[in-house]
Amino acid sequence: MSEVKAGLRYTEEHEWAEKIGATSVRIGITDFAQHQLGDIVFVELPKLGAKLEAHAPMGTIESVKTVSDLFSPVAGTVTKVNEALLDSPELVNGEPYGAGWIVEVEIDGEIGQALESLLTAEAYGEFVASQD
Repeated sequence: MSEVKAGLRYTEEHEWAEKIGATSVRIGITDFAQHQLGDIVFVELPKLGAKLEAHAPMGTIESVKTVSDLFSPVAGTVTKVNEALLDSPELVNGEPYGAGWIVEVEIDGEIGQALESLLTAEAYGEFVASQD
C-alpha cells in the first residue's frame, strides 16, 4: 500500500503540493508514482524563474523502466529547485515527501483557491486504491 501523506494536496497525475508559505508551495511526486516508476535514475528540473501552468508538463523523470512527464499541480513561478536530485535522483524513491521534493513555486493568484482545486489526501487515497 502506498503512503498518502495527510495535509498535502494531490493530482491524478500523482504529484503533490504542500503549502510552505503564504503564497508558495513545494511540489513532488507521490509514493504511488515512485513505486510505479521503479528505480529513478534522472530528474529533469525546470529552470529557476520558469513560469508553470497548472497541470502542464514542467520536466521529466526517468527510471530504469520509462521516462514520464512531471506535471505542475499549480500555476506559478519556480523559485527553488531541488539540486540534490541532479546527483542523487534516487532520493525520490527513498523520500518522495521529504528530501525527494522537486520544486518550490510562487503561486499565481490566491493560494487557497489553487490548492482547493486539487485532491485531498483522502480523495487521492481513494483514487490510488481504484488504480490497483
